[in-house]
Amino acid sequence: MSNNAATIEKTDVVLIGAGIMSATLGALLRQVQPDWSISLFERLDAAAAESSDPWNNAGTGHSALCELNYTPQNADGSVEIAKAIDINERFQVSRQFWSHAVENGILANPSNFINPIPHVSFTHGADGVEYLRKRQEALSRHPLFEGMEYINDKDEFARRLPLMSKGRDFSDPVALNWTDYGTDIDFGELTKELLAYLGKSGADIAFGHEVKNLTKQSDGSWLVKVRNLRTGKTRVIHAKFVFVGAGGGALPLLQKSGIKEISGFGGFPVSGLFLRCKNPALIAQHEAKVYGQASVGAPPMSVPHLDTRVINGERGLLFGPYAGWTPKFLKDGKNTDLFKSVKPNNLFSMLGVGVTELSLVNYLVGELLKSQAGRVDAMAEFLPRADGHDWDLIIAGQRVQVIRRKGAGGVLELGTAVVAAEDGTIAGLLGASPGASTCVSAMLDVMKRCFPREFGSWEPKLKEMVPSLGVKLSENQALFSEVWEWSQKALHLADANTPNHSGVASHA
Repeated sequence: MSNNAATIEKTDVVLIGAGIMSATLGALLRQVQPDWSISLFERLDAAAAESSDPWNNAGTGHSALCELNYTPQNADGSVEIAKAIDINERFQVSRQFWSHAVENGILANPSNFINPIPHVSFTHGADGVEYLRKRQEALSRHPLFEGMEYINDKDEFARRLPLMSKGRDFSDPVALNWTDYGTDIDFGELTKELLAYLGKSGADIAFGHEVKNLTKQSDGSWLVKVRNLRTGKTRVIHAKFVFVGAGGGALPLLQKSGIKEISGFGGFPVSGLFLRCKNPALIAQHEAKVYGQASVGAPPMSVPHLDTRVINGERGLLFGPYAGWTPKFLKDGKNTDLFKSVKPNNLFSMLGVGVTELSLVNYLVGELLKSQAGRVDAMAEFLPRADGHDWDLIIAGQRVQVIRRKGAGGVLELGTAVVAAEDGTIAGLLGASPGASTCVSAMLDVMKRCFPREFGSWEPKLKEMVPSLGVKLSENQALFSEVWEWSQKALHLADANTPNHSGVASHA
């Protein structure tokens, strides 16, 4: 292809960003519409180098098995589980597509990207213990969470979590919600494999290329101006559809597009720091993703967790995250990102959040003032005998939380949001958690919203890939059992513990 700026290249679909979202959308479109041309542009020199990188991403397979912010306690003491059910439903959609992809050669050995790891919720103190009892009671009634255990026996705690029990004063009561059938996911590897499939199937994938501008044409198509960062030359791509899957870089690009749907949206950047264990003996003593409760005012991405990871076939152990702050929207971004994102149409949204989210501001200030010793002290809730010499500090990914207009001001939204033009010619994804874990569900939403004429003809193929498409698994236990068994086998997870459909175990 020509690098001459005067030459306009034509393609059906432009994907911006080489992360899990673009890779997923590209793979789905290639399956249902193999004759469409696809071009992907990534400003960095590697795939999944920002939020989808395994060290920048929680890797939980956010399925609401252990994340307590998805099951808040109501004023009357009951536990709200609607959000947990919705997120788990969406994760099941991802599992089904990955299973189809493995069986059809789109993805290679599934253990490269998904491995069984128990998902565990942890609290201490009388109130925390009672909350987990109610949470397990509420969730385990639903098919998606069947088999979740409630544990409040200190000996059982020590048997399952030996590293967390050493030096612990059990006069402070502890409790766990334990789910054996959780998974750890390397979204970096998953992204690379999906992009390799796209490349082999004829997509034009260009690294070191930054999208500089998006200009809508009178017929609804787009001119995408792209700069080769190595040569400085410019390419202009004429596309029928554009997807902005650029992580923290999505907001500025959608603003450049000029679509009215982005009006009022802003972004608040939050960076993450983790302590990564460098002591193999400690890593070997812990095999679980253990999530606690977030501090008051803290965003969901800062829920503390002691997290077993499997990356490149090797076990690792992380604790965190500790919040950091920079005005950058990407880890590899610029200090002017936040300033440049403030526009007349989102100014009041941004200012409104500054007033309503004082607890978040106070939390971030406290985190920024923490020393390394302070971070190790904060880990003592999980590891009473934590020693700073066993841990290195690493900088994890940059997340941009969504700010949305509300009334005269704005509100900080802690989740993901698909923003699509009314005519369906461009869409983008904003926000953070649950993010990657719900990538297939999110991209199916994009396809349904942006391709209403084609979607009906795609449905038979989509149902091959995602048999539960259009069905709530939480309301159809027979179908859930069927697709669960299929995905367990296809993803080589069948040897791991599976939901106990004959009843829920309890250790009290």
